[in-house]
Amino acid sequence: MTVYLDVIWLLNICFDGLLLWLTAIILKREVVWWRMAIGAFIGSLIVLLMFTSFSPYVQQPFMKLFFSVLIVFASFGFKRFRYFFENLFTFYLATFMVGGGLIAVHYLLQTEIQVTNGMLTTYSLGTGDPVSWLFVLIGFPALWLFSRKRMDTIREKKLRFNHIVNVVLTFNEVSVSLKGLIDSGNQLYDPLTKAPVMIVSASEMKDILPSALLEHTNESGDFTWLNDEQLEAWSSRLRFVPYRAVGQNQRFLLAVKPDRMMIHYEAQWIEVRKGLVGLNETDLSTDGEYQCIIHPKMIQTGKRLTAS
Repeated sequence: MTVYLDVIWLLNICFDGLLLWLTAIILKREVVWWRMAIGAFIGSLIVLLMFTSFSPYVQQPFMKLFFSVLIVFASFGFKRFRYFFENLFTFYLATFMVGGGLIAVHYLLQTEIQVTNGMLTTYSLGTGDPVSWLFVLIGFPALWLFSRKRMDTIREKKLRFNHIVNVVLTFNEVSVSLKGLIDSGNQLYDPLTKAPVMIVSASEMKDILPSALLEHTNESGDFTWLNDEQLEAWSSRLRFVPYRAVGQNQRFLLAVKPDRMMIHYEAQWIEVRKGLVGLNETDLSTDGEYQCIIHPKMIQTGKRLTAS
C-alpha cells in the first residue's frame, strides 16, 4: 500500500486551518491569517512525526494536549488565562463537531458489516482507500459549513431571545398574555397623538376583540364597515396608522387603544400609558417565538413599576 505523505500533510494543514477559522467565527475573534497559518502548520507536524521514531511519544494524550496548546497559542496569542482557555476549549468543540460528524456520517453510510456466528463484525479497506479520502474531502467542508450555520443560528436565536419579553394587554377588563420582540425597526407612530404602535398578530386577539373588527384588518381604502353597530362601542378606540412597505403603496394599519399595556422588562413591569396595538393580518413569527413586535419607545418612556 502506498501512502502519499505530502498529500496527507497538506490536507492536515487545510483541515487544521479550517478548524481554527471556525473557532474564530464562533468566538468572534479577529482572524490574523499568518497566525492561523502558523497554527495549522504546527498542527500538521503531528502527521510528519507519526512517520519518525518519535511516533510512540506523539500518540500520547499529553503530547496531543501539548500540541493543541501550541496551536491555539500561535493562532490567537495570549491576553489572559480566560481568553486563552476560551480559545482552547472552543477549538476542541469545533474539532469534535466536525470530526465527530464525519465519524457519525461514515458509520451511518457504512455497509461493510457482517454477522458471523452471531457476532457483528466490520472491516475496512485501509487508510489509502480512495473512496475514504473522497468522503473526507467532501464531508469535511460540508460539515464545516453545517457547523458554522448551526452556530450562527444559535447565536441569532440567543440575541433574539434576549429581546423577547412578556406583554399583557387589557381590553374591557379582559387580559391577554403575549410574547413580544423588542425591535428597533418598528418605528410606527400614530400621526395625530404620536403614540408608539405595538404590532400584534390579529389571530392572538380573537378572544378579546370582536370578530367584526378582526375581519377588516387588511382593508386599505374602504372604511364603510365602521358603521357596523357591533363596533359602536369600539369606535373611540380605533386608529388608522399610515405605513409604507417596500415596493408597495401607502396603506393603513388598523390600531386599537387598550385600557392597559404592561411589559415585563429587566425584572420590572413597565406600564405603557401612551401606546396603540396595531393588528397584523398574518402571524409575525412562523415558529411561534413571539406574537407581537414592541416599539422601543414604549420601553424608554413607560412607567416602571415594582417587580410585583
